Amino acid sequence: MNAFFHIMALPFLACLVLTGIHAYLGFHVIERQVIFVDLALAQIAVLGASFAIVLGHDLDSALSYWISLGFAIIGAAIFSLTRFKKQRIPQEAIIGIAYAVSAALLIIVLSRSGEGDEQIKQALVGNILLVTFPEIAKMFVVYLVIGIMHFFFRHQFFMISKNPEEAFGKGLNVRLWDFLFYVTFGFVVTSSVKIAGVLLVFSFLVVPSVCAILVSKTIGVRLAVGWTIGVIASILGMAASYFLDFPTGASVVCVFGSILVSLALVRALIGKFNS
Repeated sequence: MNAFFHIMALPFLACLVLTGIHAYLGFHVIERQVIFVDLALAQIAVLGASFAIVLGHDLDSALSYWISLGFAIIGAAIFSLTRFKKQRIPQEAIIGIAYAVSAALLIIVLSRSGEGDEQIKQALVGNILLVTFPEIAKMFVVYLVIGIMHFFFRHQFFMISKNPEEAFGKGLNVRLWDFLFYVTFGFVVTSSVKIAGVLLVFSFLVVPSVCAILVSKTIGVRLAVGWTIGVIASILGMAASYFLDFPTGASVVCVFGSILVSLALVRALIGKFNS
């Protein structure tokens, strides 16, 4: 048991930090119906990292990080500029196109490099078992700053996510606030995908929020439920990974899925009994 705590302490701490920001951002993503925006921004950020590799810089270098972040900000600008008062084309379609084009560009860029394929694959898959305390501390500071910003401007962010028509009607600069939202989202994705990988980050973003929506209609309760689900899935997933010798990230993702299915079944049974 001591070995379990020794090996899993830092990965679990990283999961707690991921849960704190992603469970909150997940509500915005679901309300906006842009479920795959984190995958698209992650792909765009990795595309930036591929340019850094071709230029001869290591994936873990500071320049690589800033180039990745710069590409994510460009993606944020694209997504904010495609938000209109009357949305003729679903924004999810635009996000899907951005994902496909950035993935194709990634293949083209890496074709010019004899190295980097494994580094890029690692950037997308991640390995949370290898996370270090300085990485967690850096991630925590970045997420804390973003969380404080979202707290002070929560009315604007929630309005453009839940009721964009009202935001347009009140004269709110929706595109500016959209841009700020996606930029902060880009900061989060650029940092978290590198540590945890796309699948695990996607699960932390979406599953706790979906579970919370099944349970309550109030934001405060939803946040509490989302954070609780994230913590429980992290504990159970890491226990399964350690004692059953499964890959850690995949184990946590599968636990997330199991919790969601179980909660949906309980919700259905309660509804059946109450009808």
